[in-house]
Amino acid sequence: MFSHVMLGANDIAASKAFYDAALDALGIPAGRIDPKGRVLYIHEGGLFLLTKPIDGEPACHANGGTLGFRAATTEAADAWHAAGLAHGGTACESPPGWRESPFGALYLAYLRDPAGNKLCAMHRKPA
Repeated sequence: MFSHVMLGANDIAASKAFYDAALDALGIPAGRIDPKGRVLYIHEGGLFLLTKPIDGEPACHANGGTLGFRAATTEAADAWHAAGLAHGGTACESPPGWRESPFGALYLAYLRDPAGNKLCAMHRKPA
């Protein structure tokens, strides 16, 4: 459904350090910086990018928006959460754990990145 996801970042170096550490916990290789100064993460056909806003205004988070990353295990979600906290992220929502949903049991771990974007690592309980 999606071709890519791009988030704004005010401090590219701080955001790259955060995402390199957090995404490494999910098995995603470190980002590469392109000639325009954007950070690109490519994994299993997905493309995730970080950029300074083109309009020159400060990057800000989307109120009500959440970007979710798939975690293969609950341990991977916990490692993602810990790595994010250790690299400039802040905890938000409830602590990592299982939650019931209309789609079955989900293990969710929430963070805000250095620019304030709300993120989630999600592991779906096997059927």
